Amino acid sequence: MATDANCIFCKIIAGQIPSMKLYEDDQTLAFLDIGPISRGHTLVIPKYHGAKLHDLPDETLGKILPVAKRLAIASGAEDYNVLQNNGRAAHQLVDHVH
Repeated sequence: MATDANCIFCKIIAGQIPSMKLYEDDQTLAFLDIGPISRGHTLVIPKYHGAKLHDLPDETLGKILPVAKRLAIASGAEDYNVLQNNGRAAHQLVDHVH
């Protein structure tokens, strides 16, 4: 599995940086954002390091949205956004798909 030793999300996955985990399986991790834009702001990330969507294998991509769906249902959220930015011009601040 691809990782980047300098990536903050890879460090969270490795347990080197603490997080408030909401879900974890062998390919995906979901945790609360440390600077939430709204109540319950959650990041769903692949454990495979890829800076942009096109850097991830299709199998990995296929795991992310089902996790987001399960979290939305479990939280009881009636209204929510699912966003994914690619690159600085798109306002991506951490170079790991989220």
